[in-house]
Amino acid sequence: MSEIEFGQDGHNQPATVSTASTSGPAVINPADLQFAAPKLSEVDSRVIHDVKEMAHEHVLGLIEKKGATFAGMSSAELEKFIRGEVQTLIYGKQIPLNDTEVAYVADSLFKEIAGFGPLEDLLADPTVEDIMINGYKDVYVSKLGRMERVQARFTDNTHLLRIVRRILAPLGRRLDESSPMVDARLPDGSRINVIIAPLARDGVVVSIRKFRSTPLRAEDLMGLGTFDVRVYELMREAVRKRCNLVVSGATSTGKTSMLNVLAEFIPPGERIITIEDTAELQLNHHHVVRLESRPGGHEGAGAISIRDLVKNSLRMRPDRVVVGEVRGAEVLDMLQAMSTGHDGSMGTIHASTPRDCLHRLEMLSGFAGFTGNEMSLRRQIASALDLIVQIVRLPSGKRRIYSITEVAGIVDDNILLQDLYRHESRLGPEGQELDNWVPVVPFPKNPKIAHVRLT
Repeated sequence: MSEIEFGQDGHNQPATVSTASTSGPAVINPADLQFAAPKLSEVDSRVIHDVKEMAHEHVLGLIEKKGATFAGMSSAELEKFIRGEVQTLIYGKQIPLNDTEVAYVADSLFKEIAGFGPLEDLLADPTVEDIMINGYKDVYVSKLGRMERVQARFTDNTHLLRIVRRILAPLGRRLDESSPMVDARLPDGSRINVIIAPLARDGVVVSIRKFRSTPLRAEDLMGLGTFDVRVYELMREAVRKRCNLVVSGATSTGKTSMLNVLAEFIPPGERIITIEDTAELQLNHHHVVRLESRPGGHEGAGAISIRDLVKNSLRMRPDRVVVGEVRGAEVLDMLQAMSTGHDGSMGTIHASTPRDCLHRLEMLSGFAGFTGNEMSLRRQIASALDLIVQIVRLPSGKRRIYSITEVAGIVDDNILLQDLYRHESRLGPEGQELDNWVPVVPFPKNPKIAHVRLT
């Protein structure tokens, strides 16, 4: 049994705890956790940490003795068991902790044994969009587009790696020196990427993109100021009239959320096939077929790429094909689908401007083995694509549609672009910055939406 020492005056003093390495028990579904976490500000001191380590070793020892009895415990029974054992241990050794601190130790221990430890609170926080861990000491989160550092609660990289492997175990994904990088989807749809040594030099690096239980609707994004009612009406009419759309933007600008919103406008009688590397789209439509690529096993055997799925989707009688992210050879098949009867298809692409979006489409097509000349490729892109929705994240963290841009044909061997709406901030009566979407032309040129008045 580990021992913890206190000062002669009976007050908490830093101490050293000796713990034995013990393998973790069976994992209980974190969704079943019912433990009420106390709200504490300064409680996670070194002394509390040492008490948690001692209690962890004590409870694990009891769990090993119980064996199958523990495995059959419900969440409520496990909560009661851990709370009772922690109280017995702390009060029996006369460790000077108050009731709030004892509850905090029991809660942390419960999450460590039955859940995902220090990650539990961050995963449960609805305001957290991304969790980024750069080694056990550096933990960052993104909230409303702004990044902030949070208090590190992992003991060391071994502790962090143990939690990560617990997350990956039900997914059947391997993480070790021979396979030091993994990308996977959690049961709730969140995406996790982990990279360890020898590829990561500063310890275990974890990136989690959280999944919203209820996707943002068009009204939600308007309420957040992402676009106004005129832009909303243009996008709605473009989708209903089967314009081919690409949502363009940098990382974490909200491209997937925007694609979800655009899909809201698809009429109910149509069949949609979504294709993604990691399924994230949550389309508000009753007839959706969701396809997800598969990474290869040993030496790449058994891999199914996005391109394979796009090709196969065209044999599945789709009305619209939605590609979560265009970033490889699938670009050629997507452009071909858009040009040959699958109007109204859409996808996202990483690009900073509408012009960069076209350049990236050309570059990806070249990498995919396009055999025609540059002019024929541009003609195919101009024929396939109708609108580019450019979305940005401002320095304040706010996400805004920067422009709705029309692909208006070929002029002098170049694809002609025409902005329909452009975001331009203006000053309010009290000097505050206000969002404003300025119509650039009175009507679009595209015959599908030429009737929509912009001004």
